[in-house]
Amino acid sequence: MVVEPPASDGGRLVTIHGERKGVAYSLFDVLDLLHGEGLPTTDTAVDDTELIEWQGGGPYDWNDGASDEA
Repeated sequence: MVVEPPASDGGRLVTIHGERKGVAYSLFDVLDLLHGEGLPTTDTAVDDTELIEWQGGGPYDWNDGASDEA
């Protein structure tokens, strides 16, 4: 699974085995996509580089660097 860098809206394109599976807007979305592929989400370590390649930030990076502060 590859999770691409955040887009301007914070969404991250997700591909599994080279096939686009959707856009994730949170870590929960990534886990849902994993589950949809038949992979167990309860035993998934989101920092397991054998399973997930995080590009442009890790599992807790969901915006394009813009501040969320008011």
